[in-house]
Amino acid sequence: MSRFLSILCLIATLGLIAAGCGDDEESSEPESTDDTETVSVEDCQADSLETFEEGTLTIATDDPAFPPYFEDNDPTNGEGFESAVAYAIAEELGFSEDQVTWVVEPFNRSYAPGPKEYDFDINQISITEKRAESVDFSSPYYEAKQAVVALKDSPAADAATLADVADADIGVQIGTTSLDAVETVIQPTSEAQVFDTSNDVVSALKNEQVDAVVVDVPTAFFLTAVQVTDAEIVGQFAGPEGDEFGALLEKDSPLTPCISAAIDSLSESGELAEIEEQWLSEATDAPILE
Repeated sequence: MSRFLSILCLIATLGLIAAGCGDDEESSEPESTDDTETVSVEDCQADSLETFEEGTLTIATDDPAFPPYFEDNDPTNGEGFESAVAYAIAEELGFSEDQVTWVVEPFNRSYAPGPKEYDFDINQISITEKRAESVDFSSPYYEAKQAVVALKDSPAADAATLADVADADIGVQIGTTSLDAVETVIQPTSEAQVFDTSNDVVSALKNEQVDAVVVDVPTAFFLTAVQVTDAEIVGQFAGPEGDEFGALLEKDSPLTPCISAAIDSLSESGELAEIEEQWLSEATDAPILE
């Protein structure tokens, strides 16, 4: 019996030693990191990516596609801020221009849950927590403020503060952060008129259905220069969540880290800033409304 107990003690002792060694090994391992979310562009080249169509990068945007984001309603020409950014992303990932295909995706449908028939969408889509419940977003490629655009003969055109705009009849597109900004920042005294598309917003201002509209700042410059020349930019202001644009992808897309890596690389190299300067340099000129 005494010998049996001795054997048990020996086994227990060896077990404790083994357990101690196991703990030491585990403690020497680095803490787990989210490696799937941190990749470099070198890990994300065209021949290794699972894209919607093999060997092709399929990019979506709306139709019509307006300046300064796209020129001549033709995303394929590489002209305009977002067209240029899209092709720069493609190049970072090893896709040539002829390996890029464009498809149409209406803005309001882009952030709906479900499968996407493209690799990413680039369409002034602001990154929000609510949208991120249904889709993925890349690293941001631009931060835009909101702008108030008013007809020159409207009382809103003389506004010096956001409070001065509150009594105006305001038009805005449904489902946009511009609508959120109107409701939570401007807080108009009468409910804003909400329209289905950006074209409808422009038409409403042109036809004097509203006194003013709220859009992002770069869009405001094009709107006043080309679409409604008897309108002017009253000023700009920050939206409730900020307004960072990101490429939109299907929820849990394996491409999300790679698109982010490409944008991060473009930012670090200064190329993204150069594209912004080329196409959006006027966007800093609008006065600030507080």
